[in-house]
Amino acid sequence: MSQGKIYRADYSTAKDARVHQTRAAIRKAFLNLLDQKPLDQITVREIATEAAIGYTTFFRHHPSKEELLNEIAAAEIQNLIELALSVLGPNDSREAALAMCGYVAEHRALWSTLLTGGAASVLRDEFVRLSLQVAAAWQGSDETIPAELGVILVTSGTIELLAWWLKQKDPMPVDKIAAIFDSAVVSPIIRPS
Repeated sequence: MSQGKIYRADYSTAKDARVHQTRAAIRKAFLNLLDQKPLDQITVREIATEAAIGYTTFFRHHPSKEELLNEIAAAEIQNLIELALSVLGPNDSREAALAMCGYVAEHRALWSTLLTGGAASVLRDEFVRLSLQVAAAWQGSDETIPAELGVILVTSGTIELLAWWLKQKDPMPVDKIAAIFDSAVVSPIIRPS
């Protein structure tokens, strides 16, 4: 009896590994294609071919290419928000800006694809959605700008600043772009004069 349990556990682990590998192949293939052309020009069949999987296998993992993009964007935005949460509070926003810009720089290829490869509007919408969840619990010290509006303004500014930065042939260093982000995007909203 215990041998059967071990076999099932080994099978389950192997199956989980295959699922993880397939999902990773789909994600990589999709991001490669997004780097080449806009989302509306990419087909599921192309993603499957690029990932070296069957067409129907794609649908076992994702209902559509849009859902796949939403999943990737949500995971990246969640990582970014976790790093930059202190931007929304009275803490040192310069450090939060530095952490956020450092993260984007470390994952430059992915963020370039997401922001300049036809996915910027989806990324922005997901950023706003997740940021509004954070803002729902945030009480700013100054009620000049409602929290919801502040989040939308910071989110839009963040996306535009990062997209601009990532398009530069000779991008500014992380500390310089973080300083610009803090002084031009965050501080005017979070701590208006």
